[in-house]
Amino acid sequence: MDSLSPLALIPMLAAGLNVDPWIFGFSFVTVAVTIWMGFRSAKTSKTASDFFVAGRSVSVGWNASAISGEYLSAASFMGVAGMVMSSGYDALWYPVCYACGYLFLLLFIAGPLRRFGAYTIPDFAEGRFDSPIFRKIAVCFVLFIGFFYTMPQMKGAGTTLAYIFPGMPYWGGVVLVGAVITLNVALGGMKGITLVQAFQYWAKMFAISVPIFVLMSVYGSYGAHVGVNDGRSGMASPSVAVAGAPSAGATTPSAVATTPDGDVVRKPLSSKAPADQAWVSPFGPLTTKAAKAAGLTDEQAKPYSLLYTYSLIIALVCGTAGLPHILVRFYTNPDGVAAKRTTMWVMILIGIFYVFPPIFGVIGRNLLPELYNATGAKGTDKIVLELPRLLNERGGIWGSILSGITCAGAFAAFMSTFSGLLVSMTGAVAHDVYGRMLKPNATPEQRMRMFKFAAIGIGGVSMLLGAQVEALQINFMVGQAFAIAAASYFPLLFMSVWWRGMTMAGAATGMLGGGLAALACTTVINLSDLKKIDLAGFWAAHPLLRILCEQPAIWTVPLAIGLMIVVSKATRAQVPGDIRMKMLVLHAPEKLGLKQEYIQEHQAGAGH
Repeated sequence: MDSLSPLALIPMLAAGLNVDPWIFGFSFVTVAVTIWMGFRSAKTSKTASDFFVAGRSVSVGWNASAISGEYLSAASFMGVAGMVMSSGYDALWYPVCYACGYLFLLLFIAGPLRRFGAYTIPDFAEGRFDSPIFRKIAVCFVLFIGFFYTMPQMKGAGTTLAYIFPGMPYWGGVVLVGAVITLNVALGGMKGITLVQAFQYWAKMFAISVPIFVLMSVYGSYGAHVGVNDGRSGMASPSVAVAGAPSAGATTPSAVATTPDGDVVRKPLSSKAPADQAWVSPFGPLTTKAAKAAGLTDEQAKPYSLLYTYSLIIALVCGTAGLPHILVRFYTNPDGVAAKRTTMWVMILIGIFYVFPPIFGVIGRNLLPELYNATGAKGTDKIVLELPRLLNERGGIWGSILSGITCAGAFAAFMSTFSGLLVSMTGAVAHDVYGRMLKPNATPEQRMRMFKFAAIGIGGVSMLLGAQVEALQINFMVGQAFAIAAASYFPLLFMSVWWRGMTMAGAATGMLGGGLAALACTTVINLSDLKKIDLAGFWAAHPLLRILCEQPAIWTVPLAIGLMIVVSKATRAQVPGDIRMKMLVLHAPEKLGLKQEYIQEHQAGAGH
């Protein structure tokens, strides 16, 4: 026994736990490598700057990979596929807008934000308006957005662990993965997770793409699978099935063949699956949900569907430019030019990635329709993990190997994003709350110690919240976090960077008005969907209110910007006296030698 390597122990552990050794092995190696890289990187994290902004020394290539790894969360890896399978093609707005949001960042925010120089977004808020009070308001939204975003990551963790270990309770996976990530962040901070997240992007890219190519080579192309659902192949009837295929309620996968002319023959659809016409429609089950619950016809539902779609687009595009765990990444670049180049490469990397998850959803509808009958961790959100195992029906172990690869990718997805969220929220508590408000004269060592304590506390709260949301879809929860970010941080950053007439009163009023309205709406919707409060009758009678509450960005973003303009005009005397210099710092090229002295003075004071 003494001579056995850790890898040699994997089959023995898998046998003892009654799990597939390949799936267990790939997942185990991913977690082990993540922990090892975290410990290794932690040895180089010595200063407060290392913990908060990785010493501002991350190259464009590494940072682009790390941001992509952090951004491609459980919603991207598992949730997009699950939502496309469950709701159809109107769910494609999610991956499209996830990628398009970086265009806003590239054009309007990335360069100026980095040139201003800070550790966190609350730093920027205080520095731009010379207002320590505003820092307190900004910190609150770091935590609001962060906790809403950690819940779907925990759902991904619980779903994946429940798949790997049959019989494990959902909450067990949440606690196990949450504890590992919390340990990694507490040890190494931003510098400790940068290398890990860059590695995890490429791991996810491999894990999402290779199984798709293999599955399409065996079970038919993407076009053939779409054709089964839109009638082009002549086999669109839900009653068409492979000989010997199980009933719709079966729980074990069955082989699905292709016809001699290449058309896919799908298994019978569950009664809970959307009909073909609705599934391929641009206004499908996702955007027509409120109208259908109110008993409206297809024609009557169209205006509601358009409203839902436009609001979703605004939330996702603007929300991307307001996510604090993504924005703080730009402070790790050496300068503003590097920040803009990083953003361009991020758009390319995540754009390539998003080609693949929807294909899982399309193929899954035809090959594993039994997932429609399940809910929570057993439902469509696990299609990326489950689908490759169909290959085992063809003989051999390739299905288990590919499923193991996708499980490893899922681990990389929720671990990298949760790591970034934890660093962002912990940095806000340790740097902004403790280092600036409670104890302004704290030494860097004291702030680093508080960072570790805060990481443990916030990690614990995230696990507690994550254990409550098994019934909600991963992608839907991420959309809510984007809606809050779109109504709070996006207006703050966009208006503060580009309008010199903005005052602290205007910025604070707008961010509070829009952000709290979005937060209240998403909270009510979640409590309703989790059956904590019964609003089904109210929503059925008021479909418009349901949409405006479920997708609030279409009115909360204009509300925030409008309040900022009106209140700033009314308090124009409070515009900072050095606003021209601050606008120069934000927009002038670095080669002119302009510096933001505000941040430097506070850094010096904090080091005493």
